[in-house]
Amino acid sequence: MTAPPPTAPAILIEEDHFLKIVPVILDPSTSPAHRQAVADFFAHDVPDFEGWCAGLRARLPGLFPARVSLVGNAAGLREAIAGADAVVVESLVVDRGALDAATRLRIVHKFGAVAGNVDAAACRERGIDVAILPRRVNVAVAEQCFALMLALAKRVCALDGLVERSRLEAAGYSIRPRAGAFVGYSNFARVAGLKTLQGATLGIVGLGEIGREVARRAAAFDMRTLYFQRRRLDAATEDALGAQHVPLHELMAQSDYVVVQLPLNDGTRGIIDRAALVRMKPGALLINCARAELVDHGALCDALDAGRLGGLGLDVGYAEPADPDDPLLRQRGRGRVILMPHTAVGGRENALFDLECLCVNLWRSLVR
Repeated sequence: MTAPPPTAPAILIEEDHFLKIVPVILDPSTSPAHRQAVADFFAHDVPDFEGWCAGLRARLPGLFPARVSLVGNAAGLREAIAGADAVVVESLVVDRGALDAATRLRIVHKFGAVAGNVDAAACRERGIDVAILPRRVNVAVAEQCFALMLALAKRVCALDGLVERSRLEAAGYSIRPRAGAFVGYSNFARVAGLKTLQGATLGIVGLGEIGREVARRAAAFDMRTLYFQRRRLDAATEDALGAQHVPLHELMAQSDYVVVQLPLNDGTRGIIDRAALVRMKPGALLINCARAELVDHGALCDALDAGRLGGLGLDVGYAEPADPDDPLLRQRGRGRVILMPHTAVGGRENALFDLECLCVNLWRSLVR
């Protein structure tokens, strides 16, 4: 490992799964274990990750080598910000108090598009740049939410390949005779329970970065959008997203589709509990591309067994890889459950796109 020179840019970064990749890109003193873990993270989509890094460094001369430090909490941020040329945050707050301790700061970068945790006015007063980044990874997760909603609504997984008479009849479907003189032959197997998104009510639990991407796409589907979170958004943001704030129990009772999109912490773990699931509209679909533990596992299995929950799309697991004895695996055979191996963020190119945009923004403020 080669230590960057004292004159190298000092970049302070909040600990985040994706932001922890930045030291590998910019700081040559990053440990071999860290480098190996990141290379392995990208290996299936970007086998030459080091080559990608080298190409980016060449396009942004002067940003590499940098001295990159990770910080995990507000106290650490305030302690380390004095020596930072750049600060990158996801959820940590950069307010006037933190900025008062910054003696050389040139840019505060929010790793996302919603920068409510950055005091932009205070930054401007001090001549500090503020950058945001609408992340492609967040868009990919929103797309996964809709992929799961559509697949469940149209029963895509349950019906895939059921096109022959023998297979349809073995699956319990009754083939309708043709009566072309009077009616068409659509849905000739009499498949019941098919749903449409247009005109349906979508409930989003957590209207943060990804929740807002979901809401924007819901508008394109002509859905009515409800949302719940502890801190209500301002009226202008609600109007722009076409979203109405309601208590959680009302959201669960009114929604045809419920998307859970919160960070996992002590306050959100199990927020969709037995009582919330009981309040769901019979036949409604539940989508979770955030963290499995936001939904109580036992209550979820019971809701599926009872038939009240119309379907489940789960991108994240209660264990990863899943426990072979997880009751949710047995539910898949009934055609109402889709379980994915945590793929919502999509191809690793999405992460590279976000990280490249971040580095370009830092370069523009620190070097160019």
